[in-house]
Amino acid sequence: MSILVTGGTGYIGSHTCVELIEKGQKVVILDNLSNSKASVVDSIEKITGVRPVFYEADLLDRAAIAKVFDENDIDSVIHFAGLKAVGESVAKPLEYYRNNITGTLNLLFEMRERKCFKLIFSSSATVYGKPASVPIREDFPLSTTNPYGTTKLFIERILQDLCVSDERFSVVLLRYFNPIGAHSSGLIGDDPNGIPNNLMPYITRVAKGVLPHLNIFGNDYETPDGTGVRDYIHVLDLASGHYAALKALSAPGVHIYNLGTGKGYSVLELVNAFERVTGVRIPYIIAPRRPGDIAECYADATKAYEELGWKATHTLDEMCESAWNFELAHK
Repeated sequence: MSILVTGGTGYIGSHTCVELIEKGQKVVILDNLSNSKASVVDSIEKITGVRPVFYEADLLDRAAIAKVFDENDIDSVIHFAGLKAVGESVAKPLEYYRNNITGTLNLLFEMRERKCFKLIFSSSATVYGKPASVPIREDFPLSTTNPYGTTKLFIERILQDLCVSDERFSVVLLRYFNPIGAHSSGLIGDDPNGIPNNLMPYITRVAKGVLPHLNIFGNDYETPDGTGVRDYIHVLDLASGHYAALKALSAPGVHIYNLGTGKGYSVLELVNAFERVTGVRIPYIIAPRRPGDIAECYADATKAYEELGWKATHTLDEMCESAWNFELAHK
């Protein structure tokens, strides 16, 4: 039996594929390569010694999904695939709703038809909107401040309704915070096409001289230094969280977990940590706030520890060091 990983050549997906393969799981990847590269499959093979089955396909193409199920014995699905930039989603809401929600519906129809009832969904802390307090627990009220977050919240609701209607389904919703860092090999990391939307690859490209300076979006938030505070989590910790979540799929219904460190760092604190670890200065300018961003967001991940035995173990310095090593080893 195999695990289908949609978006498996992307940043979090590729690290999760490595984790799964190293734990003895068979992996099949479906990815349209809109924000990743086919060479990631080669990198996964170099790290693990196993080449995952790979399909370049889009979830908007139902026939392509059917082909993957026809040719593989799929037991469960980890669903990463989707557009994921907050600012871009504000400018292109229709594209985000079509891609993320319609693609997920196509996947779910195919899963139901093939009697594949186990799904881990890559959700996001954006479903908490502007939280009334931090740290954020899974039972906090849900709302969103941007179309990207709304697609995640809509899909969560679709999955909850599905589980009510069909008790054969077992779904895990993993709400994660801000993944950074890279695999210790330097072979895979956060390597988006074009100008990065995520903070860390932006920092590493500035450090390398590819980009002239970092834009820090807003320094007038109600935080200690005015810049946004986020829960930065090493992508390897996030990957291990997906493996840990497999055990929750043994019970039907919906299971919800935050994956974070429980500690918030500001943008400037992250920049300072990167400079300290690497010895490279990061020039930056303060830009206007991005639409849809919030001041402060970090997790209470107690539930994941109590029920899955999972907790984040990597430090902020390790996140910075591994991200820089990936940038230096790359290109």
